[in-house]
Amino acid sequence: MGLRRLHHAQNTLFREGIIACVQRDICTDCRRNAKSAKIPVMHGHAHAHDHGAHASERRLFWTLALTVVYMAVQVAGGLLSGSLALLADSGHMLADAGALALAWVAARLAHRPSDALRSYGYHRFQILAAYTNGIALFAVAAWITVEALRRLQDPQPVLGGPMLAVALAGLAVNVIAFLVLRHGGSDLNVRAALLHVVGDILGSVAAIAAAAVILATGWTPIDPLLSILITVLILRVALDLVKRSAHILMEGTPDGFIEEELKADLLREVPGVAGVHHVHAWVLSSDRTVATLHLQVRPGADTAATVEAVKRRLHERHGIGHSTVQVEAGECPDHPPAQP
Repeated sequence: MGLRRLHHAQNTLFREGIIACVQRDICTDCRRNAKSAKIPVMHGHAHAHDHGAHASERRLFWTLALTVVYMAVQVAGGLLSGSLALLADSGHMLADAGALALAWVAARLAHRPSDALRSYGYHRFQILAAYTNGIALFAVAAWITVEALRRLQDPQPVLGGPMLAVALAGLAVNVIAFLVLRHGGSDLNVRAALLHVVGDILGSVAAIAAAAVILATGWTPIDPLLSILITVLILRVALDLVKRSAHILMEGTPDGFIEEELKADLLREVPGVAGVHHVHAWVLSSDRTVATLHLQVRPGADTAATVEAVKRRLHERHGIGHSTVQVEAGECPDHPPAQP
């Protein structure tokens, strides 16, 4: 029933010449309506299947498994040796395990198709997960800093031998996890997980250095001092991640997008274009850019061919894979002339 109403509304709009909905493939009903109304229309969705998404999902799963297994070992080693660096890194890995689990769930949800409530599907959930991961890193950094300051005021004995063994094992595990994730491409969710793993690698290196100093000199304050250094590195990573994901959640424009340049490019490179206005571009997920615009076609030009050329130019030159173009024959209905 809802679909029937949608097509009825679509038919009315086409008959009145109000809209022309443009996509790459042509819906049979829209083609028929367009022919009867003599309005060139192209409709449908042409999304390329992203085979890399499944590979990213597998990378996240195996990295999660490695993190959980080693986290248990690291907690035991930290308690046995009394090392804050190990315990801090295990706390970091606990946050990482939650972040990776969230990222994995987000990657799986992204495969689900769109529905009546979510016309773009679940792609944006990946960005929400990345944002949450960044906030979690801030919380972990705060906890490490507070505990490190307490240890500096009240030094605790640290067993350098067990600490060094666990830290070396942790470095090996984290390097493996890094190698698993490094081919994740531009997927912001995988990038978020990779940044967590980089933080773990730095934590393992700091723990190894602290263990070496303790074994050589017995100076235990090196343990909380290096833990504070880890937090500085974590905060830099977290800030970048939160800024990038928040920009997408706020419907920010794609990197390098300049509206006036896009308009000038279409006017210059696409024959038949008389004017471009009401341009909106945003990022749906880290690898999906969306845009809408209003198009005026020169008299006598082939409207369908012009629209197709505009969409092709948007995709090939500006990296916009999903665009909706509204063709206008007169005044823009969204900006009616001012009343006298």
